[in-house]
Amino acid sequence: MKALFFGLLFALLNSAWSKHVAAVRATGCYGNIMNVDTTGASADTASQDGLSAGVDASRQMAATDLSAMAQYKTLIKQAGSNLCVDPAVIAGIISRETRAGKVIGSDGYGSDGHGYGLMQVDDRYHQIQGGPYSLDNIMQGTQILIDMINGVQSKHRDWTQDMDLKGGICAYNSGVSNVQTYDNMDVGTTGNDYSNDVTARAQYYEENGY
Repeated sequence: MKALFFGLLFALLNSAWSKHVAAVRATGCYGNIMNVDTTGASADTASQDGLSAGVDASRQMAATDLSAMAQYKTLIKQAGSNLCVDPAVIAGIISRETRAGKVIGSDGYGSDGHGYGLMQVDDRYHQIQGGPYSLDNIMQGTQILIDMINGVQSKHRDWTQDMDLKGGICAYNSGVSNVQTYDNMDVGTTGNDYSNDVTARAQYYEENGY
């Protein structure tokens, strides 16, 4: 009887642990992007594709980039697995930064001349690693994101993990020091919508295989 009890207990614990591991693999170690609130793209950002502001605009832009993103899907998932970051969040940033590589110049740089590669790693603050479309670039950008999330967590100790995730996404664009309040964190970011736009794009990618 005792053996049966412990056997059932072990099975339940093993099942719970398996579900936990599956959840971590799906969402990463830094919160769940599907739980993050978002207002989506600003009018300025949405106008790039002739759209109106909001979550639907962000999702439409992500959908427009979906076929181009597919060629990097394996690399994105590998980087996410290696660093325990949700691949959908990485894809959301890549969509926002380079429209899945479509706006990168022949030299690997974006329009400002300092952001390099799919994740637009800034050569003024970082020593560039790898080619513009490489796993190294994605890994470097993802590690920068992690550093930003950890910085926000240290700065705002009363925030939840999901709030830290959104704050880290914002800081990827504007730096930890500029993430002052939760509701207004995007003020001063490119388009005044960076974390909200990336969040909505990432949620789209989460629903579409990332």
